[in-house]
Amino acid sequence: MLWGAVGFLAFLVLTQGYALLVEPLVSITQAVLVAIAVGAGAGVGAYVLEVRVARWAARRADE
Repeated sequence: MLWGAVGFLAFLVLTQGYALLVEPLVSITQAVLVAIAVGAGAGVGAYVLEVRVARWAARRADE
């Protein structure tokens, strides 16, 4: 869940930074909806890949 929160907040920060520097791409409501999707993707991706990365790191440490 932590990676999901990081993805959610990172997307909102990047969207706000772009809006401050150039122009708003989307409304705040649209940004929050996309950030929820990004956060869910990051959370699910971290959950699914955690075991693979752990196995890869263990094999690499054994070599």
